[in-house]
Amino acid sequence: MTVHAWSCQAVPAGVPEHHHAVEIQTFGFWIYLMSDLILFSTLFATFAVLGQNTAGGPTGKDLFDLPYLFGETLLLLFSSATYGMAMLAMQDDCKAVLLLWLGITFLFGLGFVCMEVNEFHGMIAAGNGPARSGFLSAFFTLVGTHGAHVTAGLIWMAVMIGQVLTKGLTTPVRSRLARLSMFWHFLDIVWIGVFSWVYLMGVL
Repeated sequence: MTVHAWSCQAVPAGVPEHHHAVEIQTFGFWIYLMSDLILFSTLFATFAVLGQNTAGGPTGKDLFDLPYLFGETLLLLFSSATYGMAMLAMQDDCKAVLLLWLGITFLFGLGFVCMEVNEFHGMIAAGNGPARSGFLSAFFTLVGTHGAHVTAGLIWMAVMIGQVLTKGLTTPVRSRLARLSMFWHFLDIVWIGVFSWVYLMGVL
């Protein structure tokens, strides 16, 4: 790869048709996020109803390791901050810096998913899987759905790193990166709700 490809440089503005398409795509993505908000709201409501139904099994106090979960939370919060840095680099037309921050964000997100998988594995290995009680069914569904979304975001991020490398900072690529930013920050907000409602309230 040449030095020129990694330099910060101005990118010509897209044609009006491209900007119109970007506006439509962004609006459509907002609609998708609203539907995802309804999904998570339903899962939170389900957990509120089933959260006390332990069927004589373990409760949140027995299962949740707050220091471990706090580290997991920090990874996702840091990934949101580093993605913000990536967007600033995109606005400055700095391809190299953008890729660096995207790579760091990806590693933070991957660490979050690995910690969550490890948490689930430990619970299931101890016989505390989703079939153990209504509480655990609601817990695995809510937290697992969020984890699946983060995994999808990581796949999307890997694809975008490839597109930045091969296509550069074109208008479509910038639009996709902006929508991924919306998605990633949305997951960050949802996780704050999960950590506060499920984990913190669960150990009280």
